[in-house]
Amino acid sequence: MNDILHPRPNPIIAAMYTLRDLDADVVLMHGPAGCGFMASRRLEEAGVHVMTTGMRESDLIFGAEEKLVRILRDIDDRFNPGLIGVVGTCASMIIGENLDGAIKKADVQATVLPIDIHGCSGPNTTGAIAVLDAAASYGLITQHERDRQKMLLEKATLIEKERGLTSKSYLKPHPGTTKLSAAQAIVGTLRKGGKISVVLNAKKETAYGFADIMRAVEHARSVVGGEVHYIGNLDDKVGLPRIRRYASNILRDLDDANVIIESITGGLDEYAVSGKKAAEALKQCDADLRIIAGLPHTVPDLSKNDVLVTDQARQIRNYLEKGFTIAVGELSTHADVMSTHTVLRSELGETIRQVADGGLA
Repeated sequence: MNDILHPRPNPIIAAMYTLRDLDADVVLMHGPAGCGFMASRRLEEAGVHVMTTGMRESDLIFGAEEKLVRILRDIDDRFNPGLIGVVGTCASMIIGENLDGAIKKADVQATVLPIDIHGCSGPNTTGAIAVLDAAASYGLITQHERDRQKMLLEKATLIEKERGLTSKSYLKPHPGTTKLSAAQAIVGTLRKGGKISVVLNAKKETAYGFADIMRAVEHARSVVGGEVHYIGNLDDKVGLPRIRRYASNILRDLDDANVIIESITGGLDEYAVSGKKAAEALKQCDADLRIIAGLPHTVPDLSKNDVLVTDQARQIRNYLEKGFTIAVGELSTHADVMSTHTVLRSELGETIRQVADGGLA
């Protein structure tokens, strides 16, 4: 068995994000005050109230069910939420806290989902699946949607093992090749009258950052000429409520920038399977240069000359070790997009615009 030494997301954090995608008003962490702290900050920026029961040493000995009951009632009175997710942590789950029992005892007005999960439960997708199971059992999503989501998550886990972050024991973070070199290659191809294909195969909210590359390339095409084809997993008819809104907002902003997606490959939660459709669309384009943004390794049959763009510093190292020549890092993307409802300007996008406008040599 290959031990993975570099840090990876855990099931607790995946559960929190999936509750956000269900439009939960409150996520209550039943555990120590600091559990999931950085993720909690980002989710607060996305409009989700993240609370904690703040378990202490005495709670590990005597249990914290009464504390959970009390805090659930307080949250229900204070925020009048429609949906609360109670997420287990290593501390509460290892001592066997009964989330479902505490929720029934609290008897609040809100719908409350018990998520029995902890950091040692397996891949991070385990936490997301636990939320989907609970949502289906409470009638918040259909069994069909639960099964669809589970299939996607299992496929994503498999891709990570085959060619992603868990395919190697250790990957040192890398900032990526320069954005100027990527922008010069892109604008240079267009200026020569060449053809470019731009693929967006991004995970959920990160598409708000990566979609700007499409806008920037379209700006460059309008300035220097050339031909561009756009491909993206932006189907706004599939996925959990928040995910569909993301796709709809991005399509709106791309339309404003005269970017027309010629091939819709799936939804923003379907990155694990839409990559295959993107590869098929790329073959039809027969482009001189291809740009793949978001999670490039989910797109099969990549060329070493493709321009790869991601927000994962360890994945950039993985790409470069595999022989790809241009792997660009948009490393602040995930933090930047959490509170947005519009496509943000990216560093690579800005560099492409400057090169096209003659502002950079």
